Amino acid sequence: MSELKNNNILGPASQFDIEGDIIQVERFGSGHINDTYRVKTNSKSYLFQRINNQIFADVAGLMENTKVVLDHLKKKLAHFGKEKVDKSTLTLIPTHEGKLYYQDENDGFWRMFILLEGTKSYDIVETQAQAYAGGKAFGEFQKQLSDLDPGKLIEILPNFHNIDFRMANLRKAIKDNAAGRVNEVQDILDYILKREERMRTILLMGNSGDLPLRITHNDTKFNNVLLDEHDRVQCVIDLDTVMPGYVAYDFGDAIRTIINSAAEDEPDTEKIRLNIPLFKAYTQGYMSEACDFLTEKETTSLLHGVFLLPFMQAVRFLTDYLNGDTYYKIHYSTHNLVRTKAQLKLVQEMERHQEELASILEESVHV
Repeated sequence: MSELKNNNILGPASQFDIEGDIIQVERFGSGHINDTYRVKTNSKSYLFQRINNQIFADVAGLMENTKVVLDHLKKKLAHFGKEKVDKSTLTLIPTHEGKLYYQDENDGFWRMFILLEGTKSYDIVETQAQAYAGGKAFGEFQKQLSDLDPGKLIEILPNFHNIDFRMANLRKAIKDNAAGRVNEVQDILDYILKREERMRTILLMGNSGDLPLRITHNDTKFNNVLLDEHDRVQCVIDLDTVMPGYVAYDFGDAIRTIINSAAEDEPDTEKIRLNIPLFKAYTQGYMSEACDFLTEKETTSLLHGVFLLPFMQAVRFLTDYLNGDTYYKIHYSTHNLVRTKAQLKLVQEMERHQEELASILEESVHV
């Protein structure tokens, strides 16, 4: 439905240096964080977003991160020609005053990109070809940014993948016991605490200097990869969480979202199995690009990331459950507990298939 007459949207949209006159504004996409619209003029279409500054409090830092990354990617691709560059990266549209975002009178923060036409994305990976494409996309993304100084970016979400931070939050939730639920989850807490030290491996490797700090995406869901009409990778999108990190975090989160045969909140944990062929395809796609820059210890860290990310997500769900469900949206009273159990069952399945996963990773390095 067109929102052309909605001045709360049309007003901010008119502040940007776009081509032509606006003829249509409509909601676009399925994102849950920012409000996204398609702005169509008589010559071009644009992606227009109101940034959720409750989550991204430092909008100026967020947009500067985005510009630094996009400028670097465009320089990397410049030899392919402008048409290829514009299709393979997002393009920011500044305001008439040359700024990266517009702040309206209600403290709403807005930004605009050129809309990449003729592209598509998938919420769920269904084929090995798609998994390979996703791995290749994020491997190439990391490779293209591997020579960009991480110090040029701010940590837009501090401690986002810091397991010590997440465990400290869990311990506080246990101590406070705000919802009176601690006693009912003691067996789950025992399971988590027993594995805590193992899950600190990547953090310890980073702190000791064994892992270089890289620029990572930090939200490697498959629907953040745009494909062309032939399902070939065109562009990695949703750069809000791009910041300094370790490559294993990106790899582990991607695997967490594609390898599970069931939903993230599947109540019947017996349905949770590993889709090993998708793991293999993603890994091969990823290593086809990432092997060009990864160190040996970074490669070793990837398997640790595979275990860490579902474990850490379980810790976050359980923390929210103990706090009385104050962070994640829930649809029933035990929703966060169900999510917790589903993620931990995924960890258990990964433990059961650890040797097989390690073997696939090893083979992919030498392909």
